[in-house]
Amino acid sequence: MRPVQFRWLVRLVAARGSNAVADGQPGRRWALDLSDRVLLVVAYWRTNLTMRQLGSLSGVSHSAAHRVIDTISPLFTLVSVRSRRTDQIAIVDGTLIPTRDHRLATPSKNHRYSVNLQVAIDAHTRLVVAPGIPQPGNRNDTIVYRSSGINDALAGCTVMADGGYRGNAEVVIPYRKPSDGSSLPEWKEQRNVQHRTIRARVEHASARMKTYKILRDYRREASPLGDTAAGIALLHNIALTG
Repeated sequence: MRPVQFRWLVRLVAARGSNAVADGQPGRRWALDLSDRVLLVVAYWRTNLTMRQLGSLSGVSHSAAHRVIDTISPLFTLVSVRSRRTDQIAIVDGTLIPTRDHRLATPSKNHRYSVNLQVAIDAHTRLVVAPGIPQPGNRNDTIVYRSSGINDALAGCTVMADGGYRGNAEVVIPYRKPSDGSSLPEWKEQRNVQHRTIRARVEHASARMKTYKILRDYRREASPLGDTAAGIALLHNIALTG
């Protein structure tokens, strides 16, 4: 993230947090100014360090680092970079986030307790349109597509996804092979190749989001994970737009 992008992020957090996060307000003051608090949150998401490590690096106690993250993180919520075009095509896919909180996480195909996070991007700009509400990792994508609320976020939009979303009539999935085992016609095979090429963009977006290591091993309670994913989606979009 370039300095000008970081300054924009700080201004966004200041506008959303108002007096709750502003510097120089009456009462107990923050040990770190707002830009340092924003930097602490971004560093936490990127490195997944412990609170004691973050506090030591920032010159505050581990409890102060914890308060900063609890206060600032929800202010990173994803915002639309531009209004939705009438011809927008979205691509959606689910990714597993290993999570220590077993009240939501379940044993999943990655052999860890995980949640299923749905991510939708704009096929043209590759910006994240919306992340879904995290769901138990043992649920398949076709169910989580509805239960995570991402179907409502994409209402009225053409949506592409892989064959795991079968059963959602509004989602465009690849052609399936006939049940008798015969091959698909050549034109359907070509369409499937095109579909895979475009659909790969959402997998690339999920991989870029997971450069923030907190999405590789989420150690906190699961309830703030949705806010964390939305904040990382915002940072992904900021970095992508340059």
